[in-house]
Amino acid sequence: MKFLFKLTEPFPVKMVKVVVNGVGTIGKRVAEAVKRQEDMELYGISDVSQNGGLRTVLKPEGPLHGTDLYASNRDGKQNLEDQGFHVNAVLEDVADEIDVVVDCTPPGIDAKNKENLYEPNNIKAIFQGGAPKDIAPVAFNADANYEDARGEDYVKVVSCNTTSLSRTLSAVDENFGIDHVVANLVRRGGDIPQDSRGPINSTVPVTDVPSHHGPDVQAVLPDLDIKTLAVKVPVTYGHVHMVNAELEADVDEEDVKQAFRDQPRVSLVKAGHGYDSTGKIHEMMRDLERPRSDMPEAAVWEETVTVEDGTLYWIHMVHQESIVVPDNVDAIRAMFEMEDKEGSISKTDEALNLR
Repeated sequence: MKFLFKLTEPFPVKMVKVVVNGVGTIGKRVAEAVKRQEDMELYGISDVSQNGGLRTVLKPEGPLHGTDLYASNRDGKQNLEDQGFHVNAVLEDVADEIDVVVDCTPPGIDAKNKENLYEPNNIKAIFQGGAPKDIAPVAFNADANYEDARGEDYVKVVSCNTTSLSRTLSAVDENFGIDHVVANLVRRGGDIPQDSRGPINSTVPVTDVPSHHGPDVQAVLPDLDIKTLAVKVPVTYGHVHMVNAELEADVDEEDVKQAFRDQPRVSLVKAGHGYDSTGKIHEMMRDLERPRSDMPEAAVWEETVTVEDGTLYWIHMVHQESIVVPDNVDAIRAMFEMEDKEGSISKTDEALNLR
């Protein structure tokens, strides 16, 4: 995959102090990503109770070893200390030293954190896709609406599915114009460690039509007419989206493929090269020695890019555990007005070895 960037005049360099609150599937990845950025300082991570991931990343051989651990409340501090962790302090006690918190806590907890911790202490915060719609004024995707987050105190990075749709659809809409879209989503049943969701032997339809993904995309791209349908299937690595977009102009398939190539964090893969399933893309990430087999890019199967009678079709894959990670990093730069869109995406991707 090639990235094409045009860098503008550099913005003033700021070392933003970042805390990641909630060290689960997304939180541990965001913390590691922030740690790799030259213009950010991972001030610490925070949680309220032990989990395998927290203990592992803080081990001497773990990727966050030496990172200060905090608790988001006093009960959480006691819990962690009882479980054998050294806790530096409660976040409220060091609020004056923190610039922004990336909140990766479960839905419901994030809203309480905003009310009880971030707002009273004037701490900027970034929330994840499962947070309430009204938790922040901006639903953020770096490719689609980076500028909307500039200077904001609260931003919500949209979900994995919404992120992939926003990336791909914004590339098509900006280049060719879209009249309306129908997207069909095949969603994984659970992440690899979420064994509480299985074993399962079923395909579960999301009976709300449209599914919530369409309105979520419209929070990022408000002028886009989109409807979505979704089902859940018993797999752990990746969602698959089948997209039909009615275009406003005549388009050549090769032009669409080039638009995807030019879009940061969209990767064209060929089934004919042996990457004809999510499992084989997973194996590609393993062979490339990507950390945790992560694929933050949206993977579009090149052979599926088809235009017939003004309708564009394609199928892409979403690695649900990692796709939103770079957008969390870019949201920080937008909120603190540290970089323009192209500059931030370039810095993030270079630090994460996505180029």
